[in-house]
Amino acid sequence: MKFPRRAALAALFCGAMLLLVSAQAMSQQAAQPATSTQPGTGEKTVEEAYLQSSLETMIIREEAESDTRDMKQLALQYAKQAIDAGRKNDDIRNSLAYLATETINISARPAGVGPITNNFPDIRRTACDYLGEFPSQDTKKTLIKVVLGDNEPMVIGAAIRSLGKIGLNDGDEVTQDIAFVVNRFDIIGPDNSLAFECLVAIQRLADKNNGLKDPDAIRAVMRIATGNYITPVKAMANQVLDSLRRYQASSGSK
Repeated sequence: MKFPRRAALAALFCGAMLLLVSAQAMSQQAAQPATSTQPGTGEKTVEEAYLQSSLETMIIREEAESDTRDMKQLALQYAKQAIDAGRKNDDIRNSLAYLATETINISARPAGVGPITNNFPDIRRTACDYLGEFPSQDTKKTLIKVVLGDNEPMVIGAAIRSLGKIGLNDGDEVTQDIAFVVNRFDIIGPDNSLAFECLVAIQRLADKNNGLKDPDAIRAVMRIATGNYITPVKAMANQVLDSLRRYQASSGSK
């Protein structure tokens, strides 16, 4: 009965905070009409915007760290709304990083034994996708941790997709980790969807960095082009190889 109780307490807590902030906002509006929302503009004061942002990030954090899948799903829903509205900050990024790496950092088991109870691959995948909206070195490190530490291809694929979107590849760190994933799954069992995400990410990294010179990445693409993959994936690999070749030829001519 632990999980339902915690979920109910979290929901009650969130509701209470919403009522408290609403009451504070109404009180401030009554006491200071000069600083309240301007009539007809819909603009909020600095204090109101700060309260909204603080409450939003606090709720997302509490829901992300809850024990239940439903609360984590709500955290993702609110995080997406904040991202779409341009309210991106480190607190939201940290909550998404927690969700993306949860099973790597914490494996919850009843009484310390039995199956993992916080293993939600779809939650981790979506968190990795949303992290692509927060381009930074910290986000890159989080996504690399997922790439090297998670066991679910769809989660790893989402992390690689976001790494390609961010485009950071200092010292070929990202492309080498992508090559590692290609080699790993090519041995234990080729995964067409994961291979496709690796190819797309390598192409994006090449586009953002005016080509690639990492031999591991090139060998990984060749491995897909000649490996046990479906025809569209192998065709994509050949396209990426041609693109990398053209980047290299252009660089050599200059």
